[in-house]
Amino acid sequence: MELIRRNVLYLAWLVAVVATLGSLYFSEIRGFIPCELCWYQRILMYPLSVILGIAAFYDEHAIRKYVLPLSILGMLVSSFHYMEQKIPGFAAIKPCTKGVPCSGQYINWWGFVTIPFLALTAFTIITVLLLVFKKR
Repeated sequence: MELIRRNVLYLAWLVAVVATLGSLYFSEIRGFIPCELCWYQRILMYPLSVILGIAAFYDEHAIRKYVLPLSILGMLVSSFHYMEQKIPGFAAIKPCTKGVPCSGQYINWWGFVTIPFLALTAFTIITVLLLVFKKR
């Protein structure tokens, strides 16, 4: 546990970088066109890759107050997006108006893992790391 506590910023940064590279892989290599909610999730995740990287390099744990709002908001957007995909009738509440529908599922691994689920997982891991493993 002490190892995680000492490296919490690096671990959170690694999660943000993997999520960022994963989203770029899906859009730029696989050719999946992001929907409106995917763009919002990217807007919240991409800065975390930079902010957490700088914070980890300088061992600046005060960065939590800037990162947590982004990661918690990202969790909310990802949860909403995932519900649009998985709960019948939920997408009718706020349909995407242009481009790719937010209820579409480019991937559906094991019947539940979609791109918003992956984003939700990344935002949740970052949030938990920063809340649970505070530097003493």
